[in-house]
Amino acid sequence: MSTFTHYVDRFFGKYFSIPNFYFTDIVEIVLIAILLYYVILWFRRSRAWALLKGIAVLVVIMVLAVLFNLSTIVWLINKTLSAGIIALVIIFQPELRRALEELGKKNVLFKVLKIGGNMLGDTFDDKSIEEITRATLEMAKAKTGALIVISQENDLQQYIETGIRLDANITSQLLINIFEKNTPLHDGALIIRDNRIVAATCYLPLSESISLSKDLGTRHRAGLGISEVTDSIVIIVSEETGSISVAKEGKLIRYADAAILKSELHKAQGDAEEKKSKKFWKGRERSEESNSEAEIRADK
Repeated sequence: MSTFTHYVDRFFGKYFSIPNFYFTDIVEIVLIAILLYYVILWFRRSRAWALLKGIAVLVVIMVLAVLFNLSTIVWLINKTLSAGIIALVIIFQPELRRALEELGKKNVLFKVLKIGGNMLGDTFDDKSIEEITRATLEMAKAKTGALIVISQENDLQQYIETGIRLDANITSQLLINIFEKNTPLHDGALIIRDNRIVAATCYLPLSESISLSKDLGTRHRAGLGISEVTDSIVIIVSEETGSISVAKEGKLIRYADAAILKSELHKAQGDAEEKKSKKFWKGRERSEESNSEAEIRADK
């Protein structure tokens, strides 16, 4: 009997032993959790999220190759793995640079402490849609070239920094005045975020799509380009023809009228509000569950 007890003690002591736990360990766990949270959040709000999903697919292929003993694929992975790490640094260079710049800002600690805040900001409301539509139709009628980017979930800070900050209410008069010819702010893109006009004269990445019509100029190529790398919705008014185009998800809707424009803006508004609602209800469900548990404990 003593021998059996000895083996049981050895088994539980080896596999189920509780390590010593100190206050510094708790601090480390909290700090690492916060760091991981903001790294994931940073990936989601930037172009790196799409790249990360592509890398995740490659990792799954690597795991399957090892499990099923696909020797050729495993050999190729082993030969390219060291070079792949360097390639990752090169691919994520712009995002890593922006992350280091954020760390250098004075308000970074306040952002870290605001865990669980509203990550999507305020969606543009019906009044903003009416003002944007009215301004777009007026500019199309006068053949005033315009490029309006409406931010959604992806962060556009790197493009905002290339322009002139405004932080103004959305009104049709202001939008028309900004894009009026021979004015200081008419050249470049205007960016709307959190129901505000945040910047004008911003530079955008140009699309490299070969399917884009040759009669479309830089304005359309820039609008399509930003829609390819972010989830923004872009309104483009041609200076030559006065036609209205809407770019989203790397696709261009040409010759849009007021109905199509409003429909696309309402769709974008609905998608953003749905994401906010999901986040709200998830938080509320957690709160209700914790309240229910507290009530049960109180009854006991």
